Amino acid sequence: MLHEFFPVANTRDSNDPLPDPPRDGQYLRVIPLGGCGEIGRNMTVFETRDDIVVVDAGVQFPEEEMLGVDLVIDEITYLLERKRKVRGLLLTHAHEDHIGGVPYFLAQLNVPVYGTDVTLALLRGKLKEHKIQNVVTHVVDAGETVTVGGIGAHFINVTHSVAGSCAIALHTPVGTVIHTGDFKFDQTPIDGKPTDMAALASYGNEGVLLLCSDSTNSELPGHTLSERVVGETFADIFARAEGRIIVTMFASNVPRLQQTVDAAARHGRKICFVGRSMLNVSSIAMEHGYLNIEPSQLIREHELASHPPERIVICTTGSQGEPMSALTRMAARDHRKVKLVRGDTVVISATPIPGNERSIGRTINNLFRLGVNVIYGKQRLAHVSGHGCQEELLLMLNLTKPRFFIPVHGEYRMLVQHARLAFKTGLEPGDVFVVENGDVIEFTDRDKASRIGKAPAAPVYVDGLGVGDVGTVVLRDRRHLSGDGMIIVTVTIDSVDGKVLAGPDIVSRGFTFDQSATADGVLDEVRREAHNIIEEGADAGITEWTAIRDDIHKGLSKFVFDRTKRRPMIVPVVMEI
Repeated sequence: MLHEFFPVANTRDSNDPLPDPPRDGQYLRVIPLGGCGEIGRNMTVFETRDDIVVVDAGVQFPEEEMLGVDLVIDEITYLLERKRKVRGLLLTHAHEDHIGGVPYFLAQLNVPVYGTDVTLALLRGKLKEHKIQNVVTHVVDAGETVTVGGIGAHFINVTHSVAGSCAIALHTPVGTVIHTGDFKFDQTPIDGKPTDMAALASYGNEGVLLLCSDSTNSELPGHTLSERVVGETFADIFARAEGRIIVTMFASNVPRLQQTVDAAARHGRKICFVGRSMLNVSSIAMEHGYLNIEPSQLIREHELASHPPERIVICTTGSQGEPMSALTRMAARDHRKVKLVRGDTVVISATPIPGNERSIGRTINNLFRLGVNVIYGKQRLAHVSGHGCQEELLLMLNLTKPRFFIPVHGEYRMLVQHARLAFKTGLEPGDVFVVENGDVIEFTDRDKASRIGKAPAAPVYVDGLGVGDVGTVVLRDRRHLSGDGMIIVTVTIDSVDGKVLAGPDIVSRGFTFDQSATADGVLDEVRREAHNIIEEGADAGITEWTAIRDDIHKGLSKFVFDRTKRRPMIVPVVMEI
C-alpha cells in the first residue's frame, strides 16, 4: 500500500515553527515552494548554514474556478524571513512555469539572477514590462560553474523544448545536489547539443547526495520521441498542403521554430511570425544564434497579401486556446491581418496543459467551421514532449546514482510514480521523499535525511495589479456570485429606536426568478420581508446597526432559499440617522 512506502512523517503545519538547525556542523535544507503536487510555479529552495539559493521562480496559469485570477505565483515568506542569507536565483530554462514569477520575486527580493544567455534575454523582456530595474544578471554557459555565496553551481546542458536548458549541480558543504530542471534524452536534437550524460555520469561516480528530478512524464512508459520526428511530419504536411500553413506552438519552443523554418525553406515558402510573444522570442533567438533564417525568407504581417497562399507559412501563438492569442482571434475571425479561409492548413504543435482542454477544443471547433484543415492531437506526430518518459527518468537515476531522491515538477500521482521508478534502481523507501509544497527536508550528512516540518507555501493569486490581495475567501465569494448572483438591501434606520426611516431598497445582480409566480414579483416579497425583519428587531429592542445587518442577512438568506431554492449573496447596507 502507498503509506507503507511513503509514511506521513511530518505532522506539522506551516504555522508551527521549524526546529532550530543543528548547532554543530553543516546542514542542507531542501524546500519546494511550488511545483510539487501540481503543474507549474516551480521553485525550490536550497539552504545551508550560511547561504540560500533558489532554483526557478515560475507561474501557474489559473484554473477555471479561479475567477478573475490572471496568474498564480509562489509565497516567499520563508525567504523574506531569511533574506540576509539569500544569495541568488538560478534559472534552469525560460518556460513560464520556471521564470514567469521572477518579476514578482525580484520586486520583493532583489538578488542576482543566473541563467543561460537566451533564458536571461527572455527574462529581461519580462522585467522591462514589469518596470523592474537594477537587477544584476549573470550569463552562465552550459558547462560553466559559478559561485553563489558559499555554494557552487555547475550548469549542465540538457535537451528540452526551449533553447538554453540546463540541469544544475549544487556543491554544498553537505554534498552535491543535482536539480535536473525539465529534460529528456534526445539523441538527435535540432541544435546538435544532446543532454550532457558524461557530466551527469561523472557526478554519479564522484557521489551525489540528492537528485531532484522532473516527474512530468513519469506515468508514460518508454522513451520520448526525438524532436526530429516532428521535422519529418512537417515535411509531409508541407508537401501536401495547397494553401497557407499556420503552425501554432509555444513561442519558447525554438527547436520547433527552427524545424518550421527549415521545412518552409525546402518547399519555397516565406515565414511570417504573428503574435507578440512569437515575435519577441523569434527575435531574441535569432539575435543569440539559436534560430537560423535567411532574411529574404522572413516577411511581416502587412506583406502577407502580396504573396500567394501556397508560398506562406505563419508561425503563431495560441496553442493553448488563450482568449487573446493570435490563433484564437483568427479562429473567431477577429484578427486584423490574418483571415483564415477554406484551403488553409492549421497545425497545432503542442499538447494541452491540464485545464486548457475546453478552450483548445473551442478554438478547434471554430477552425473547422471556417472550413480549415486542422491537424491536432494524435492524428499526426506534429508534436513530441520536451520531458523524458520512464526509461529516461531511470537513465537519469542510474547516471547520477543519488544517495537520496526527491521527485519534483508534477502532480502528486506523478511524483509517486517517479518514486516507484527510483525503487527499481535500488533506492530504499527511506531514501525517497515524495514531498508537497512547503515540506522541509533536512540533510545533516551523506546518510542522514528527514522531513522536519513545513514552510509557508500557499499559492499567491495575481489579479490585475493586485498581488496576494485575492485569497480563497474572495474566490469563494466570486464563485458564489457567479452561481446565484447577489441581492443588495439598503435601508435607513432611526439610531434611537431602530425603526425604518427609508427603504428597504432592493438591487439584484445575476439573481434570476420567475416574476409571474406572484403579483408583485419576488423582489417585492424580499423588500417586505426585510422590512418585517427590521421592525420585529426594533420591537425586540435591537437598535445596533451591526445586529440589524446580521438579522437581515440571516433572515433573507432563509427566506430567499425557501422561496426560490437559490442562495444569492445577501449584502445588507444599514445607515443610521
